[in-house]
Amino acid sequence: MNDSDISIKEGMISLIIPIYNEEDNIDALFDRLDHFISNCKKNVEIIIVDDHSSDATREKVVGHIPTRDYVRYYRLSRNSGSHIAIICGFAQAKGESAVFLASDLQDPPELINELIDEWEKGNDVVWALREKIEGASWLSRFNSKLYVKLFNLMANMPSKFQGADFALLDHKVYKSLLHFTGSRPILGPLITSLGYKQNGINYIKQERHSGKSKWTLSQKINSFIDSFVGYSYKPLRIMSICGILISFIGILYALFLILNKVFYSNPIEGWTSVMV
Repeated sequence: MNDSDISIKEGMISLIIPIYNEEDNIDALFDRLDHFISNCKKNVEIIIVDDHSSDATREKVVGHIPTRDYVRYYRLSRNSGSHIAIICGFAQAKGESAVFLASDLQDPPELINELIDEWEKGNDVVWALREKIEGASWLSRFNSKLYVKLFNLMANMPSKFQGADFALLDHKVYKSLLHFTGSRPILGPLITSLGYKQNGINYIKQERHSGKSKWTLSQKINSFIDSFVGYSYKPLRIMSICGILISFIGILYALFLILNKVFYSNPIEGWTSVMV
């Protein structure tokens, strides 16, 4: 189905939740979502996108759906990463706005009402800004802050995002997003690059309910590289300047070899012409 075929429903908010091997968190997740829905000022639809889990996640989620007509479940044909899963959720969303958040309960669903308040003030993007991450090591906190500072410095488009885990997007933002994703989207820089009005609210990121993070070191490194190469001209500019400097040094050295050969008859080992 094309995203243009899905009409926006007034007064509705869509919750996009990517999941991957979270069988131990599913029951607690639905309990928290039920509590949020009972206190939400909007009609809610929940879109769960399974990033091809290999455990009992699918069975656990499907078991909760019959008693909740506001939940829709999709499963990717292969493991593609949480950002792809979120974008697939956007493609099926019908809300005037959409919130994406992780399924590990580190991001409290109860905060969504505050995100909605900021959206209703005219902000198209509302980030949930992590003041603190409970249970995170100092190295993890340092790397997270360093990433954001480097991105703001290199990309020349300062953003409030501190990791693309939890945010609200107006429907015009998430619909626009679908046309600029590419094969390896990084949500934070991608949303920022669209240029819509944004704001943020602070919160404390909680410890995981159970299990371990599926965000591996290799994924973090790849995301770091993709962010800078894909959303900033500065890495290319730096490489170009380095190339020019190295070429200039090479030319100067070649001139030195020629002059040393012609005027001082003191060639270096081997043929000077070959070295030049």
